[in-house]
Amino acid sequence: MLLGKIKGKRVTVVGLARSGAGAANLLSGLGADVTVTDMKKEEELKEYVQQLDPAVKLALGGHPEEIFTGAEMLVISPGVASDIRPVIHAKSKGVPVIGELELAYQAVASRESESGCRTRFLGVTGTNGKSTTTALLDFMMKKSGMHTILGGNIGNALTGEIQNAFKPNNGAAADFIVAEISSFQLETIMDFRPYVSAIINITPDHLDRYHSMEDYRSAKYRIYENQREEDAIVLNFDDPETMRIGAEKIKMKRVFPRVCYFSRKQEVRGLYLKDGVVCCNIPEMHPENTALPLIGAGEIKIKGVHNLENAMAASAMALLAGCTLTAVTDSLKEFSGLEHRLEFVREIDGIRYYNDSKGTNVGAVIKSLESFPEPVILIAGGRDKAGDFSLLGPLVKERVRTAVLIGEAAGKIRAALKDHTLIIMAEDLSDAVEKSRSAAVKGDVVLLSPACASFDMFLNFEDRGKQFKKIVMGLT
Repeated sequence: MLLGKIKGKRVTVVGLARSGAGAANLLSGLGADVTVTDMKKEEELKEYVQQLDPAVKLALGGHPEEIFTGAEMLVISPGVASDIRPVIHAKSKGVPVIGELELAYQAVASRESESGCRTRFLGVTGTNGKSTTTALLDFMMKKSGMHTILGGNIGNALTGEIQNAFKPNNGAAADFIVAEISSFQLETIMDFRPYVSAIINITPDHLDRYHSMEDYRSAKYRIYENQREEDAIVLNFDDPETMRIGAEKIKMKRVFPRVCYFSRKQEVRGLYLKDGVVCCNIPEMHPENTALPLIGAGEIKIKGVHNLENAMAASAMALLAGCTLTAVTDSLKEFSGLEHRLEFVREIDGIRYYNDSKGTNVGAVIKSLESFPEPVILIAGGRDKAGDFSLLGPLVKERVRTAVLIGEAAGKIRAALKDHTLIIMAEDLSDAVEKSRSAAVKGDVVLLSPACASFDMFLNFEDRGKQFKKIVMGLT
C-alpha cells in the first residue's frame, strides 16, 4: 500500500476542485508534504483554496515540472487527463501515479489494518444513471440500518467524506462506502476493489477525451479488475457493451467475481421485469431457481424506463450487500429521485416542463425521450463531447414535435436532426424556453435534455438546470 509510510513524503495533487481539495486535505492530515497544482490561477480557484489545510502548498496558474518529477507520489483529480506531458514524464522517472478514488480506497484499507474495522466499497459505474442508482443504493442501505458514506462522482469527494468520517468521536465506523465512479476515476486505480460493483450501461460518451470507444469501454471495465470470487458484479443484460465482459473474462483468464444481471426484457439470474412486476432470482437468495416477486413497476416512485433499470441495478447491489428485502421495496416506493435527472418543474397551460440537465450525452437523451408518450419539445445543445447526434434521429422523428437548439453544438445537432423534426435555433436558454413555450400545445412536454456538456454557457450541469428551473418558474 502506498500510504503505509506516507508521513513526510512529497505528494503532488494535480487539479484543484472538489476532488483535489479532498485529496490534499486527507494527505496533509496523514502527514504528507502536499503541493497542489492547477492550470487555473488562484483567483479562479478561490472557493477551493479556502477549503485547503494551511500546510498545503500551492502551485497554481501552471504545472511546474519540478513538482512532478520531484514528487514521491502524484494524485490526479478526475478532470485531469492522465496522459498530459508532466504526468507522463513523472511516470518515466518512476513516480507512482494514482487518482483520488484509489487514494480514498487506500486510506480506508490502511485504517482497516490499524483498527480492525471493516468498511467495504459498493461501486457504481456506467454512462447514464450512475447518480440515481448510487443515491438509491445508499438510501436502501441506510434504511436497512447500515452506516454508509456516500461520495465520488455524485458530487462529494470521497477523500473529504472519508476524512470527516475518520475524525475522533464521529460515530461508528462505516459499514459501506457507496461510490459513484466515473471512467476518469477508474483510469488511475491500482488496488481499488469493490465488494459489489455495477456497470449499468455503456454508450458513447467523453469521446473528446478518449481516442476511441474501445478506450472508454476499457476504462469502465476496470471497476472489476481487482474483484475476487467472493465479490460480485451487477450487469445490465439488455446492454450489449456490458455483456462483452464475458469475453473480457475469458481473454484475461483470471479470477472473476460472481455475476448478477438485471433486465427489462428477459428472465435472468438476478432481477428482471415480468408482466409489470420486478422479480428477484438472485442465486444466493434463491438456490432452487424460484423467482420472488418484489414490487410492481408502477409502485416505484421514480418514473421512466431508465429509472426502472436504475432501480433494478440498485436493488440487486443492495441485496448482494446484505440489505433486507423490506428495506429495498420500501425504498423503491419512497425514493423521489435526484435534481436535474428528469425532474418535473411545473405545469403551465397544460404543458409540463422537465429538467434533465444531467442528460449530457446522446444515450441519456434517448432514455429520457423513451419516458414520454406525449409529444416533446426538446431543448438541446451545449458543448459537444464528440457525440453522434444522428443516433437520436429515429426517436426524435417519433416523439419530438420541435427541437430548440442552443450553444456551440447547435449547428451540428441541426445537421443531424433537420430531416426528422422542426428545428428552431435559440440565442440562449431563456430564449429557448420562450420559443419552446410558443411551439408547445396543451398536453405537450417541454424537456431540457441537452446531449452536451454545459461549459460553453454555464458553470456545470447543475448551474444549467437551476437556471432552466428559474426561467420556467418565472413564466406567467
